[in-house]
Amino acid sequence: MSLKKGLAIAVGIGVGIPMALSVSIVFAATSDDSGGSGGGTVSSGGKLRVGDEYVPAQYAGLIEKAAAACDQGLSSGVLAAQIQQESSFNPNAQSKDESGNPIADGISQFIPSTWATAGVDGNGDGKKDVWDPEDAIPAQGEMMCKLLKTAKKHPGYNGSPIELALAGYNAGWKWVDYYKGVPPERFAKGQTYHYVKNIIASAAKFEVLESASGSLSSDGWTLPVDGPLGTPYHQKGSSWASGYHTGVDFVVPTGTPVKAAGPGVVYSAGWAGSYGNQVIIRHDDGMYSQYAHLAKTPSVKAGQKVSGGQQIGVSGATGNVTGPHLHFEIRTGPAYGTDISPIPYLRKRGITV
Repeated sequence: MSLKKGLAIAVGIGVGIPMALSVSIVFAATSDDSGGSGGGTVSSGGKLRVGDEYVPAQYAGLIEKAAAACDQGLSSGVLAAQIQQESSFNPNAQSKDESGNPIADGISQFIPSTWATAGVDGNGDGKKDVWDPEDAIPAQGEMMCKLLKTAKKHPGYNGSPIELALAGYNAGWKWVDYYKGVPPERFAKGQTYHYVKNIIASAAKFEVLESASGSLSSDGWTLPVDGPLGTPYHQKGSSWASGYHTGVDFVVPTGTPVKAAGPGVVYSAGWAGSYGNQVIIRHDDGMYSQYAHLAKTPSVKAGQKVSGGQQIGVSGATGNVTGPHLHFEIRTGPAYGTDISPIPYLRKRGITV
């Protein structure tokens, strides 16, 4: 919903707090960490897309810069999806409680107490202005980056790092600690639970516009390996730290050639703990593909340009596995926890799977 400054809306006191919440619950939930909402990637034309909706061009660059400033793998998509949920990209948005008292301000919907400690002078004009997107969006990015860093220190919590960070941004990290994960639906009448769920879903819809039609190029794109699909995306289970599968598996024997799904630049290549030997490639739309559990050290190096279909390694069973296969992810950022459903993305690239 697009909020207008001065419009009385019966919401709670924090970012994204829904109408049904009482003020007392929301104050407790948002006294230490609050923020905005959104998700996607920035195109070379300075626009973001979700379905048929576009992010105003003047904000796309700010979102991209805020995400790039974070060393934790924060995606511009998540930031955009947060803002979309908080204010529908309205810099004059202001939410109010049932009595008409202002609660949160600006495009990223900061409550005053949070802005006092987390606000930044993003444009260097000597003023930290919550109503100025050039200040609010960088502040949102910094807060999300810090929360993401904290989230990665708790691999046993219920939720991926980005989900935990979103929950902390919305409800306050103390509630994430209390529930050891994303607060359940019973908390605050489901506000934080659905806030996280909705943003993650929206982030997967954002895509780069590479042409006037907004279609993604299929030139050079292919399946990463010749073999049948195995474990699907987001299958739940105790085998994964997040509680669910963050990619898709291709069931192939050790030694099967693994190919770059599309043209791009190798972001990293080498040992990655539970992922074993892996390669991560950044593509022309700012998205990343990951190839894990390779049998041996990858045949490509960071910074190397690769073409779609080029062999980058061979499948194996290194890292945390129960047998040989290729684990494949599509991510909005290079880091764990920024995954989106890979099959729809591949299909947008013209791949039949």
